[in-house]
Amino acid sequence: MRIFVILAAAAGTFLGSIGYGASGVPAANTGNLDFKQWGLLAIQDGGRRKPVDTLAKETLIRITGRSTYTDKTGRTWRPNDFVLSALIETHDWKNEPIVLISSGQLIEQLGLDKTQRRFSFAQLTGSAELQRLVTEAQALKRAEKPLTRVQQEALSVSDRLTLLARVMDGRALLIVPAPTNETDPWVEPALGGSKYYADAQFAPIQTQLQTVATAYVQGDGFNLNRAANQLREDLRALSPSVYLRDQQLRLEYFYNHFEAFYRAIWCYGIALVILIMAHLRKRGRALQYIGVAVAIVGLAFQAAGIVMRCMIAGRPPVTNMYESIIWVSFAVSFFGMIFFVRYRAPIYLLAALPVTLIALLLVHQMPIAMPSSIDPLVPVLRDNFWLTIHVLTITLSYAAFALAMGFGHILLWRYARNPAAARADAPMHFWLYRVLQLGVLLLAAGTILGGVWANYSWGRFWGWDPKETWALIALLCYILALHGRLAGWWTQFGLAVASVVCFLAVLMAWYGVNFVLGKGLHSYGFGIGGETYVAIFVALDLLFVAFAIWRYRRSASAAVAPSEIRAERAAV
Repeated sequence: MRIFVILAAAAGTFLGSIGYGASGVPAANTGNLDFKQWGLLAIQDGGRRKPVDTLAKETLIRITGRSTYTDKTGRTWRPNDFVLSALIETHDWKNEPIVLISSGQLIEQLGLDKTQRRFSFAQLTGSAELQRLVTEAQALKRAEKPLTRVQQEALSVSDRLTLLARVMDGRALLIVPAPTNETDPWVEPALGGSKYYADAQFAPIQTQLQTVATAYVQGDGFNLNRAANQLREDLRALSPSVYLRDQQLRLEYFYNHFEAFYRAIWCYGIALVILIMAHLRKRGRALQYIGVAVAIVGLAFQAAGIVMRCMIAGRPPVTNMYESIIWVSFAVSFFGMIFFVRYRAPIYLLAALPVTLIALLLVHQMPIAMPSSIDPLVPVLRDNFWLTIHVLTITLSYAAFALAMGFGHILLWRYARNPAAARADAPMHFWLYRVLQLGVLLLAAGTILGGVWANYSWGRFWGWDPKETWALIALLCYILALHGRLAGWWTQFGLAVASVVCFLAVLMAWYGVNFVLGKGLHSYGFGIGGETYVAIFVALDLLFVAFAIWRYRRSASAAVAPSEIRAERAAV
């Protein structure tokens, strides 16, 4: 049996003398322990210093695709519980079906059970076919050649296996700080005393690690928290200038457990239901006020989450797909609230809230495709002025167009139900026009600022990079929609159709370039996954638009026929 290698010699001797895990005495039930003090330990991971709680959460999601894991016996493991158990080997994690494979094609190619999505470490590391696929994909990646979806997923599975191995052998627990420089690598406790510090300096760390391990095995929450708290103070004493302050650790721990965006989802959902009821009742003024109040609470929760994330990361939350979606979804509801206050039209909130709700549910349900981790900035983004100005302006334009898209769906639904009444509602079309104007203004400004930043970063204003090209296509689509309406090329109905169809260009610029094309200088935003959801949305949306057009034309033909009959009778 492997000893808990991250501990120093004294702790290792103690744990080896007990023996536990699959071949020894099992640990007590640790599912109900409070792991807060353990989670507040600082660690270096992925180029960033953060709490162990964040590492545990991100690790479990990356390996399993979920924030909790239920094993074969039906026991549910929380992130910190899982990490400690894997480090100390109180559970047979090598043979536990925990590693996610999200591609059915890869599962089939590996000859695995198609009814499962998670498989054991031992099963996957023993697969010769997986090793062949990974080697092949790595060679293609080095040659900068495109990878198939199966090859991409094989690399992802390999990364999950590597991460699980690092957790089980202790290499992931880099909790011993470097002596002087923040950028120097931290080390695991097994090497801390020999690499950076004298044995006498490291002796208190050994003692507290032993106590933490013992308390965990015995299910002793009081001593676990006390020893973890003392361990944090002893580690800080080794390097006070490098170790994170308690305020920083507690802020990120609070952010992890407050779940502001999840709370916002509930508020937006409740507000949407209330506002729909108020709209249907026609005179539901009190219900409308309640719905608006609940929506404001949702905005407050989402704003709090975004602010905390900015404070933790030290930058705007717009450097990956997860961050851009939570920011854009917030801006959609914020714009909806502003337009509601300006025009006293609750229809803005009825258009905004579904868009925000769907966006937040999407990132909540797709943690693998859109990880919520806070990562260091790539070099091209390490200018907070341009990052803030350009990226926020572009994403705010996406928010305006998403609001217009929601508004357009409401208008098209009204045209499908009662075309005559929809045509007669001039204020609705005016309000839609205003939102589209805002989006065009923001996208034009953001595209110009992007050119300035590109010259600053890459030495040219424009290079027909896929991201740049699709941003320009989206801008031209909306300019054409507005000018076509102004010039009389199409009616108000045409503008409603354009508000929905043109958003597909935004979707391509926002999601398609990064997740489908996967090419260009904006590689820091690339990812995989979600293609099926997006394709279904696009197909259903186009079918809905086609149905609305059919209803509109049928209504127009029915309106023309009686007038032609009257004209013929008059001529006779």
